[in-house]
Amino acid sequence: MLQTLGGTQITLLFAAAGLPGDAIAQLGLVDPGVEQVLITPVMVRELTTENSGPRRRIELLAGQAAMAESVSQRNVASAEVLFETALGLVYCGEVFHIEGFVVERMGGVSYLYRVAAVS
Repeated sequence: MLQTLGGTQITLLFAAAGLPGDAIAQLGLVDPGVEQVLITPVMVRELTTENSGPRRRIELLAGQAAMAESVSQRNVASAEVLFETALGLVYCGEVFHIEGFVVERMGGVSYLYRVAAVS
């Protein structure tokens, strides 16, 4: 269903784990960068925003199959941990802050992740 209705991709951003051991890195003068994790397929839809609110607001839907590979790649317990630890996400070249997420379950099994993000 997600591939049929839009099958696009997003990139989750995570803080890079390793820093060099030299004195400059210990002073915090080195940017550790970010690690990028591609999630596909996802369906993204634009949400309406108020004039005083964020510039752009989106909601993305990702299925369990799309998240399973990323969960094993990052070696975390669940997709929820991925969304909780992500610095943000990139969609169409724009960086978004993850506002919140909801996990849809049926029979105790997660099958859909609904994520709200703002830029």
